[in-house]
Amino acid sequence: MHFDGQTVLPAVRSLKDYESLMSGNSAYVVLLESNLSALPSLVRMANKHQKKVILHADLIQGLKHDEAATQFLCQMIRPFGVISTHASVIATAKRQGVLAVQRVFLIDSHSLRTSYRILEQANPDYLEVLPGLLPHLIAEIREKTKIPILAGGFIRTRSEVEAALDAGATAVTSSVKELWEAR
Repeated sequence: MHFDGQTVLPAVRSLKDYESLMSGNSAYVVLLESNLSALPSLVRMANKHQKKVILHADLIQGLKHDEAATQFLCQMIRPFGVISTHASVIATAKRQGVLAVQRVFLIDSHSLRTSYRILEQANPDYLEVLPGLLPHLIAEIREKTKIPILAGGFIRTRSEVEAALDAGATAVTSSVKELWEAR
C-alpha cells in the first residue's frame, strides 16, 4: 500500500513544525524549504524517529536543480524521496533508487499538455498535482498517465482531502497542521 496507508503527507516549512512531527504519527514527511547545510542533521533526526523524508529539491537553499545536485542529495543526504518540477532531477533520483515525485502546476490546458510531455520523459514514481482542488483533473490525469497522484496546494479541509482521494489521488500533501494526523 502506498505510504503505508497514510493519506495526508505533512508538508513543512519551519524547523519547529518539522521537529514536532518527529513525535507524531506520520511516517512520511515532506520538507518543503531547507538550507543545504541543515539537511544532514534534519534527515538524521527523521531516521532516528523512523520517519521517511521527501525533500523538495527545488526549494533547498544553496543547491541547483541539476543532475550533480540530485546525485549529491541521493548519495550524501539520502532522503526517502525527492520532489521537483524538473524532469532531469526526477530522472536522476530514479536512477539513484530514490522515490521520485514530479510536481506539476495546472494553470490552464496548455500547462496540462506540457505536463503530459514532461511525464513521458521523467517517468516519475508519483505525480504531485497542484492545485489539488481539481478532482475531475486528478481523475483524468490518473487515468491517462497511470501514475499515482499526490494532490497538493490549497487543500485546507478534511472534505477537500476526501474529494481528492475519491477522485483517485493516492495521498494529499498539505501544510495545514490540522490535517497532519488525519488518516
